[in-house]
Amino acid sequence: MAPARRRLLLALLLAPFAAAAAVADGGNSRIGIVVMHGKGGSPTKFVAELAERLEQQGFLVANLEMPWSGRRNYDVTVDAAAAEVEAALSSLRAKGAQRVFVAGHSQGGLFALYFGVSHAVDGIIAIAPGGSVNSPVFRDKLGDSVELARRLLADGKGDEKVPFLDYEGSRGTSPVLTTPRIYLDWFDPAGAMDQLKAVRALNPATPVLFIVPTGDYPGLLRVKQQMVDALPRHPRTKLYEPDASHLGAPSASVREIADWLVGVANPR
Repeated sequence: MAPARRRLLLALLLAPFAAAAAVADGGNSRIGIVVMHGKGGSPTKFVAELAERLEQQGFLVANLEMPWSGRRNYDVTVDAAAAEVEAALSSLRAKGAQRVFVAGHSQGGLFALYFGVSHAVDGIIAIAPGGSVNSPVFRDKLGDSVELARRLLADGKGDEKVPFLDYEGSRGTSPVLTTPRIYLDWFDPAGAMDQLKAVRALNPATPVLFIVPTGDYPGLLRVKQQMVDALPRHPRTKLYEPDASHLGAPSASVREIADWLVGVANPR
């Protein structure tokens, strides 16, 4: 084989590895990703391994504490939460990220989908997304709290902190202390946290890695196909089903997420 042809063949064979190496080495194809935990969680719980291992592979990572954490107790509105994510993306760009992504687990996955509707990102990773307030179970469990918040807001008490209820499939209802205005922003069934509405409103140009573990909660498994079917068509949009539980899904998906990020950021 002629030397020139041999060099060309070698270059073609090594191209995928070169793209990955460019990311790991902080080269021209720098990738930034915002990671968001699930309801009542924190950056140090079920998304911690995902964030750490992506950082070890050279990705630029912002692992955020979001308003639905166990500590923050819904302390800001949906728009303010989106502004926190946008600020994190701007920080990643300032550090050299040329492609930016949002990823979230459980409610964080739902918020990643919502965020991607109206904010410019190169891709969305929804890991076992859940918490859709327009689902029948949420309407049943939280209906009284939603009506209370509406009455208080109508009475001019929208900014006074009041105890309400939140709901999470594995542990039932739990108390949250926030204002009626903020509570309605998150929990109004016709509001932002309607998962199907968010999925249907996504920009077709934005690819989605939609992760549903085989051991996910029954309610989320029941709506899996409906959600996948509602995703806009994109050649890089993909359903991944790791052999894991709801809580174990982020750790079980690290390799798939890393490969998908590189593939989207470095299309061939």
